[in-house]
Amino acid sequence: MKSGLSAAVIELALRAKYRILVAMPKTIPLCFERVSEDEMRSRSASLLKVMKARRSVRAFSSDLIPEGVIEKCLEIAGRAPNGANQQAWHFAVVKSPEVKRRIREAAEAEEREFYGSRAPQEWLDALDHLGTDAQKPFLEKAPALIAIFQKSKVVDESGEEVKVYYPKESIGLATGFLISALHQVGLATLTHTPSPMKFLTEILGRSPSEKPFLLLVVGYPAEDCEVPDITKLNLADISSTH
Repeated sequence: MKSGLSAAVIELALRAKYRILVAMPKTIPLCFERVSEDEMRSRSASLLKVMKARRSVRAFSSDLIPEGVIEKCLEIAGRAPNGANQQAWHFAVVKSPEVKRRIREAAEAEEREFYGSRAPQEWLDALDHLGTDAQKPFLEKAPALIAIFQKSKVVDESGEEVKVYYPKESIGLATGFLISALHQVGLATLTHTPSPMKFLTEILGRSPSEKPFLLLVVGYPAEDCEVPDITKLNLADISSTH
């Protein structure tokens, strides 16, 4: 009886230990280099200077982007933090003139509806100082478009389809990484959000379970490019210390 009880206790202990081991995630050493305070200040000031020059552009050159540049920036976007590391995004790069034409036609059709009847007057008033309208020639002129899709489900390591957690937050972070990367390598961008954007799913052959999140226009600014004279809020208006 005693030996039988001991065997049962040992078996339970082993099972508990196994569950703990299974639950523990596999880890690797963190690759991190701590820099001096002076270097941190220098880097932050330099990065701020670079990012202050970032502007949304609506007048693009048709000059082609060097091969591999967009791909590297997409890899950077893919490093963004995201819910449960599900990486529930897809970036569809469009360079084909024919596909860009179809996207422009579909987007302008939606935009005509938006400006003509769907948008409330308050929204139109908010956009007025930017000078936007239903015409979107940059969708054809720019050398590349990146359609960003938000996945509602992903396939896990066991091959099972599972629900995605924090999809909007995750894809927003990845998009921010992408815009920053493209700017820092010397490209201009424009975030374009025609509503609705279901036409992107059809034109680009994506799954109905993927929701178009944003259309990013990418390229070089036109030589005569001008941008709205706007200002950004200062630090005191956008932050607080507690």
